[in-house]
Amino acid sequence: ADAGLHARAVAWDDPTVSWSRFDAALLRSPWDYTERLPDFLAWCAQVDRVTELLNPLNVVRWNTDKHYLADLATVSVPVVPTHFVEPDAEPLEALDAFLAAFDTAEFVVKPTVSAGARDTQRYGRDQRFAAGNHVARLLDQDRSVMLQPYLASVDQRGETALLYFDGQFSHAIRKSAQLAPGEGARQAPMALGDIAAGSATPAEKALAERVLAATARVRQLEAPLAYARIDLLASAGGEPCLLELELTEPSLFFVQAPGSAARFADLLAARLADGTVRTRMDPA
Repeated sequence: ADAGLHARAVAWDDPTVSWSRFDAALLRSPWDYTERLPDFLAWCAQVDRVTELLNPLNVVRWNTDKHYLADLATVSVPVVPTHFVEPDAEPLEALDAFLAAFDTAEFVVKPTVSAGARDTQRYGRDQRFAAGNHVARLLDQDRSVMLQPYLASVDQRGETALLYFDGQFSHAIRKSAQLAPGEGARQAPMALGDIAAGSATPAEKALAERVLAATARVRQLEAPLAYARIDLLASAGGEPCLLELELTEPSLFFVQAPGSAARFADLLAARLADGTVRTRMDPA
């Protein structure tokens, strides 16, 4: 409102909402989408037909499944090494192939569609059977699985998230390690514990901007994304690498960066003024 925009907060799955009444729909916290992905993507397509969806439909379809990491790795973006296991695979065979390929003391099992580290767990090499059961459970649910080396640097440095609004760097936060040995993730998507304001190094900013440029090429974008969160970890060699690229429903950590919410609103208002989107914003 302070930025001169008229906004309403509504639920994405509310059948009484007429989306054509709005000039834009801004995704903010539809954190149940991972359990209802086909429904959510169908809704996104419906909204895209009648108004402006932010971020765009082709980005949301791509970003809601972490196979996007393979696309970015293909264009030489340094990502956390990732081995994908598809539902028709034999769980222990896939796990053994991963362990043979990566000399890592610990590793992470996670589904390719998840938020807030749901169904994600850290294992040691001596926990092969437990990890195999985890992989099997996910595959039995017809879910693709990711296997990644556990980067020990996160225990000392945590992870860095860089926030960009309309292509411009806004702020950064530091998040402590979320996966304790033998346990699931500590946080839900909306949790704020163990998160603090931080700063980004020149190397982290350079990688974040490289990720955004690669995304624009891969998705053939003509305009900057309204919002992006780039989550980075330090590799074994100390250089930053991409853990996740959050373009659909990320926490934007306004609380940790005073003034960032107003900055985001002002940039949205500027997009409206130059015709990038039309006249009103509607957070969904």
